[in-house]
Amino acid sequence: QVQLVESGGGSVQAGGSLRLSCAASGITSSFYCMGWFRQAPGKQREGVAGIDSDGRTSYADSVKGRFTISKDNAKNTLYLQMNSLKSEDTAMYYCAVSYGRWRTCLPQGIYNYWGQGTQVTVSS
Repeated sequence: QVQLVESGGGSVQAGGSLRLSCAASGITSSFYCMGWFRQAPGKQREGVAGIDSDGRTSYADSVKGRFTISKDNAKNTLYLQMNSLKSEDTAMYYCAVSYGRWRTCLPQGIYNYWGQGTQVTVSS
């Protein structure tokens, strides 16, 4: 059973930075995607960034150049470094895992396992 636990959320002023972490356990496949998603109040959940088991990354246009996704295989941890934060980045952030090989790791529909989320609030 895959378990995902996010941490690192908080409140920050616009222009600031945060690093989210997602501790993963129970991943049994050699081929997978891991991703970060977010949902703001009153909006649909959207993909932010994804990374596959080979380390290939993909990003939503809204965060390109500001956010960086990475993973530490030895620690079984996924990260999202968020710089130059904007008020529109305010949302609950979730990490997720999908087994398999995909052309891109951004689509939500490929994901099977989800964490509980961590709140990010950016004040202007």
